[in-house]
Amino acid sequence: MTYKVVQWATGIHGKLAIRGILDHPEMELVGVKVYSDDKHGVDAGQLCGRPDTGIKANKNIDEILALDADCVVYMPLMANTDEVVAILESGKNLITSCGWVYPVNRDTSRIEAACQKGGAVLHGTGIHPGGLTDKVPLIASAFVTNINFIRSEEFSDLRTYDAQDVVTDIMMFGKTAEQVAGSIMKDVLADGFTQSIDMIADGIGVKLDKDYTVKHKWSLATADIESPFGILEKGTIAAQYFAWQGCVKGKPVIEAAVNWYMGNDNLEAGWDLGKERFEMEVIGDNRIQLVTEGLHADSADHGAVEDESALVATSMHCVNAVPYVCKASPGIKTYMDLPMIIGRADQSLL
Repeated sequence: MTYKVVQWATGIHGKLAIRGILDHPEMELVGVKVYSDDKHGVDAGQLCGRPDTGIKANKNIDEILALDADCVVYMPLMANTDEVVAILESGKNLITSCGWVYPVNRDTSRIEAACQKGGAVLHGTGIHPGGLTDKVPLIASAFVTNINFIRSEEFSDLRTYDAQDVVTDIMMFGKTAEQVAGSIMKDVLADGFTQSIDMIADGIGVKLDKDYTVKHKWSLATADIESPFGILEKGTIAAQYFAWQGCVKGKPVIEAAVNWYMGNDNLEAGWDLGKERFEMEVIGDNRIQLVTEGLHADSADHGAVEDESALVATSMHCVNAVPYVCKASPGIKTYMDLPMIIGRADQSLL
């Protein structure tokens, strides 16, 4: 069966998703939703560095919603619930990297109603949160007995992240300590990471305390730092650590954390974060630890976007879910509801 797919938004992840859709043997790209005038009418191939496809990008939402499509891969910078509802009500399944990874303790009544009206599925996925934070630790948990602690943690040098507005205006790198202390970033991130914590808790069978423990600390640059976003001045934010913990009777049981930094050379004492990586560990009577390397670019120089494997991984986690989501019954479906999602071999091997 061939699944007809619309790519919604063509930022970093969206461009990579278009490539994944074009390369997947079971998918046909039938539409591309963009937001800007300069992308409207541009061939999808040109947007992702591929030959022309004959599919032109379109900023008109109504025309996109009218397309005959099985699924939308939805990847704007921030989710717009009105858009999500409209897509689902149009009868199209929706896979997104923008949330809904495990929204069991959130008000999803509007989304669920849209799913039922359109006979469609919403599936939230990604990488961290949305994969390495929850799915992989749960798989690893099968190797451990009497589990009492699970941790997932990201270590990423943001000099390779080609999204200046996000890094400087939302993540607050290059800003002052006073500015980062009042940032919305902790709250924005919390929704996603605490959903991952909830998924793991339900998966291993524990009831968490009502409130999460939240940690946020930062390092100021000890010297000016050159970055693709300009000079980060000495005394401004050069590294940040966020962590969320789900506790049982006050004891941390599940932790999700991120470390973002602008290199290791000019950070305050105690902030040598080492190589870029993702760490996961499950501890009980025995212990399993997984360290995932190679998902980050080899250098801080901006090369081709496909060199950043973590970005590709995020996009492919969405694209590869399409066949599984299209076969599911209507409603919000998480990893806990779907079978194992598997990628496809390079067609040259067949």
